[in-house]
Amino acid sequence: MGKRLNQNITSLYVEAANRLNSRHTRRRIVAYVESYDDVFFWRAVLTRFEDDTRYFEVMLPSRSDRLERGKKAAIMRMIAGQGGRDMIACVDADYDYLIQGATQTSDIVIHNPYVFHTYAYAIENMQCYAPSLHAVCVAVTLNDHAVFDFCSFMACFSRIIYPLFVWNIWYYRSSHYAEFTMSDFLQSISTGKLSPANADDILARLSHRVEHKVAALRRLHPEAKAELHDLSAQLATLGVSPDDTYLYIQGHHLYDQVVMPLMKSVCARLVREREREITQQSMHSTQRRNELSCYTNSVGDINASVRKNVGFIASTPYRHIVDDLQRYVDSLATDAGSGHAKA
Repeated sequence: MGKRLNQNITSLYVEAANRLNSRHTRRRIVAYVESYDDVFFWRAVLTRFEDDTRYFEVMLPSRSDRLERGKKAAIMRMIAGQGGRDMIACVDADYDYLIQGATQTSDIVIHNPYVFHTYAYAIENMQCYAPSLHAVCVAVTLNDHAVFDFCSFMACFSRIIYPLFVWNIWYYRSSHYAEFTMSDFLQSISTGKLSPANADDILARLSHRVEHKVAALRRLHPEAKAELHDLSAQLATLGVSPDDTYLYIQGHHLYDQVVMPLMKSVCARLVREREREITQQSMHSTQRRNELSCYTNSVGDINASVRKNVGFIASTPYRHIVDDLQRYVDSLATDAGSGHAKA
């Protein structure tokens, strides 16, 4: 009785409410997401599918008097609400996409037509899409000098960790996944204190460490050779290539341990470069102070800029997301045309 109405939202409820509205009122579709950070990402993705017939409302799942977060909450809230034409879940793929139904959650993520996922491990991976990172640096520093090749570094990093990544997926698809967990994998690919200045040395040490670990796993499971070859081929069909492995590892690790250290170093260098330029070009001290003050006030926040980065729209995972959502909205049009759901 005391529960708020939005805590009892079901797909049938939303559909019924849509039916009660005027034929010319836009259809409302509830999209449950995992956390606050996901709201902007999925809003950016879903916007292109809104028109004068439909709109999406992105929200967090809730139950009773407490707010719930996470993939399980988003999916279970959608399922409990009989998710369907007017209620969907939008979640991180994690490893659920790559293990292809090996767990119950994975099966739901890849087969439920009303659950949409990132294909990449998480939204952090999408926000760290390598070809977009220079533009983020420019947005932060207002300096377009390319002082670091993010694409080259991320491709090299990806190629180095790829063999060990395949092993990790192999373990997660097997009954003995606890023998080489994601934590073990992330520890093996740790880069330490990474910066553009030591990037080459870090990659060299990383390559040696990965090769040593892969050799140890081969000795432990010599029977897995053929399976690993087949798994690598299957991962390729799922969109994973050695050059973009970074998109499919744990997002928090990629964001915190790899991309942000590089971004902070690069942006700091670009800011110092711009400040030196202002100092050199200023005619007198007053002009220098004024220009430096103006520039300092214009410099953006690195973390906020990466979180709001939408450069991922050029990525392969994004195209997969768009294809899935296009099929979904096409089905809405088909239902409406056959009289199953009137807006």
